[in-house]
Amino acid sequence: MSIEIKREVTEGTVEQRMVYESGNEMAAYAAHQINYHVMGYFPISPSTEVAQFLDLMKASGQHDVKLIPADGEHSSAGICYGASTAGARVFNATSANGYLYMLEQMPVQSGTRFPMVLNLVCRSVSGPLNIHGDHSDLYFALNTGWPILMCRDPQAVYDMNILAIKLAEDPEVRLPVMVASDGYFTSHQKRRVQTFAKREDVHAFIGEPPQMAGYPDVLDRNNPITVGPYMNEPDYINNCFQQSEAMYRAGAVYDRIRQEYKELTGRDYPILDLYRMEDAEVAVFLMNSSSEIIKDVVDQLREKGIKAGSIAPNIIRPFPQKEIAEALKNVKAITVGDRADSYGAYGGNMVNEIKAALFTHGNTSTMVISRIYGLGGKDFFAEDGHAMFEFALDAVAKNKVEVPFAYYGHTPGDPDKKMKRVLNPMKFEDLKTGLITVTKDEASGKLNVKVPPLRALTKKPKRIAPGHGACPGCGIFSGLELFFKGIEGDIVSLFHTGCAMVVTTGYPYSAHKATYIHNLFQSGAATLSGVVEAFWQRKARGELDHLGLKDDFTFVMVTGDGGMDIGMGAAIGAALRNHKMIILEYDNEGYMNTGAQLSYSTPLGHRTSTSNVGKHQGGKMFHHKDTAQIMAATNIPYVFTGSEAFPQDLVKKAAKAQWYAQNEGLVYGKILITCPLNWLSEEKEGTSIIGAAVDSCFFPLLEIEHGVTTITYNPEDKGKRVPLSDWLKTMGKTKHMVKPEYEEAYKSFEAEVERRWVRLKARHENEYL
Repeated sequence: MSIEIKREVTEGTVEQRMVYESGNEMAAYAAHQINYHVMGYFPISPSTEVAQFLDLMKASGQHDVKLIPADGEHSSAGICYGASTAGARVFNATSANGYLYMLEQMPVQSGTRFPMVLNLVCRSVSGPLNIHGDHSDLYFALNTGWPILMCRDPQAVYDMNILAIKLAEDPEVRLPVMVASDGYFTSHQKRRVQTFAKREDVHAFIGEPPQMAGYPDVLDRNNPITVGPYMNEPDYINNCFQQSEAMYRAGAVYDRIRQEYKELTGRDYPILDLYRMEDAEVAVFLMNSSSEIIKDVVDQLREKGIKAGSIAPNIIRPFPQKEIAEALKNVKAITVGDRADSYGAYGGNMVNEIKAALFTHGNTSTMVISRIYGLGGKDFFAEDGHAMFEFALDAVAKNKVEVPFAYYGHTPGDPDKKMKRVLNPMKFEDLKTGLITVTKDEASGKLNVKVPPLRALTKKPKRIAPGHGACPGCGIFSGLELFFKGIEGDIVSLFHTGCAMVVTTGYPYSAHKATYIHNLFQSGAATLSGVVEAFWQRKARGELDHLGLKDDFTFVMVTGDGGMDIGMGAAIGAALRNHKMIILEYDNEGYMNTGAQLSYSTPLGHRTSTSNVGKHQGGKMFHHKDTAQIMAATNIPYVFTGSEAFPQDLVKKAAKAQWYAQNEGLVYGKILITCPLNWLSEEKEGTSIIGAAVDSCFFPLLEIEHGVTTITYNPEDKGKRVPLSDWLKTMGKTKHMVKPEYEEAYKSFEAEVERRWVRLKARHENEYL
């Protein structure tokens, strides 16, 4: 929201205005002013909001950026690379494990010298899982060949994004550039920010886009090029040398363009932000958000007569080695705070690079203390800043560094709080009730399943304890528990990252009463494959005999929240190998754990935070994928869909799933579950909404055994089919679809639902389809 406070506007030659926004909002705001051609993206906290804000602006027609939702960060990086080779201005944003997943693409982008801008909203890297801000992802970026600009606050996020594209496209540089800000500290913190008032002034500063500047372009038919050829030595080392030279030139180019920017805006981002360093004897080096807090500490120490100062870099690639050596030439001791460890290197990356800078430039007198701090989003307060200075002051007083490297802010364990089991392990006899029987008809090859009335299964213990942190009305756990009623005996479960994982495992507590493993979206199915085969190998070698197992485990991977987008490749691989396991997808039609972004399971026209509804956009722009049919194409023995609105059907399919997973191979199941928070529906209406989805034929109940399809509930035969619009009216996220202005999208959605239903009926009637 714009506010007019003239006295807040720094002096410059360009017209500016004041807004009150967060770091993520300012990254998106800068991107919309630059008006990039393409943004490939994939949601991950805390960077997800960047794409959300851009999509919201797109829905109201504020920019022309083509937003492409990828199936994972690796693909989003590929989209960006492809667009950049085609002469487009390209933008992306990611965090933590998302960045690591795209890491393979990063040196390709820089090694072939195609410019773009990536916002890294810094976050801790798993495992175990933590979504808060530190620099463990940033440090992986240091060797990728990208210049890296640093942002201490939302104002810097805006300014650095504009500086970044100009730096990336400069003919002396021609490299992709990263803009790094601190997750949650900066990304979600709202501050007053000054911006260019007019888009044309932004464009005047950054200059012509690559294709107009004569850069290589795969779309230039008059100048065909080969991108990324196979290269032997000495060509490869020569290519790397040229890239290295470009990186070092980037430092000088940055210094030039930041001075141009200062003339325009009055805001300056020198290579090093030096605070009261002119006569400092002790100093602290910190990056990004912490570097602002330490300035207050410097002032407090100065009032006591201590000559303190602080250093914060605005660019860390190329590393400002000479500038740091110059700034420290008269400093007696400096504490370097690294918000990530370089395990085994006796310090984080920054402290070791600072030591190298001092050594290179002949400074052997400045004492350097290394402290790892703030991991996993641990707050940094003024008292922590005082502690950082105390390390340096102590070294000066003793003329030696007694503890060169240590962690700061960690706490010793309390023996009185030693973890104890709260619930006793479930008894096998309670889980293996014998109430459900599955037998195979040898003549027909079909399974015969006998399931008692559901009330008879209520005595089976729940496999997930109450007390988890799910939202009111969440359909995940009612759906999972209903499915687990059909499973006899012991299970080992693996949960992908997602709502079901996050709300059940807040350390030191766990709601899982059976053995549980977590791994990331893209590798969950592969991980459980390893567990399965380890079980069978160890069992065959007699290594499990001492455990007294009464039956084989049933191995279940639980996925959802878009996990069958980013995790589909691993799932298909596991299916083709036909491991004895179950993949169970809870389909909530989006990435709900990161704020309700669209996934490939989101139906056409549905509103999410990255498929907003406005005059220029009516929700998601393409149809949802049919994961059941995709997995069926791998020829696994059993595929099914289910719903808690039809409990007997789901329990029966669970029993079948267990039989196939223990006797023949991989099973895939998909249950539709409600998400009241993000579907904008009433908590109490969950079961009826899911039931309407089935009765409208949007979510048919089916099973596919050895390639033969059976519809297990046909609403038409029951006289219960309802119009698709009846289902859509039950949710706030889809109410707009029945309005006249979105009629085209509704008709397209309706036609696709009907087409899939008719094809399904044909398969039901013909076992060869």
